[in-house]
Amino acid sequence: MKRYCDNSRGFTLIEIMVVIVILALLASLVGPKLIGRSDDAKITDTKVQIKNIETALKLYKLDSGSYPTTEQGLAALITKPTIGLIPKNYKSEGYLESKKLPKDPWGNDYVYISPGEHGDFDIYSYGADGVKGGEGNAADITSWDIN
Repeated sequence: MKRYCDNSRGFTLIEIMVVIVILALLASLVGPKLIGRSDDAKITDTKVQIKNIETALKLYKLDSGSYPTTEQGLAALITKPTIGLIPKNYKSEGYLESKKLPKDPWGNDYVYISPGEHGDFDIYSYGADGVKGGEGNAADITSWDIN
């Protein structure tokens, strides 16, 4: 008769339960802190995109002498306008590096008004709810109120 000497040992049920309890404790401590951060990240991303659009608009003005009108919209940063005041020195590749108009992180178009009520132009996102006004993550994010 052959006897096997097996020194290998698996985990006991108690050891597995201890590991599961430790993982649950870690998840309960870290989880809530990470969940609320996605809204903050979207708001920050919106502010960065508005700043990028502002830069593109300033380059457009340097080449054409004026900002696109509200009627021409932000599309003037991608393709040469065919309505209103047509720029003479339009940059053939457009003014946005991505070659497309960005949407805000909630999937909505940015609102552009020129001339604006708060400067040469106003750009804003309606936030998470997509409706003018609101509070918290549903608050409007505006070009004139970005730090």
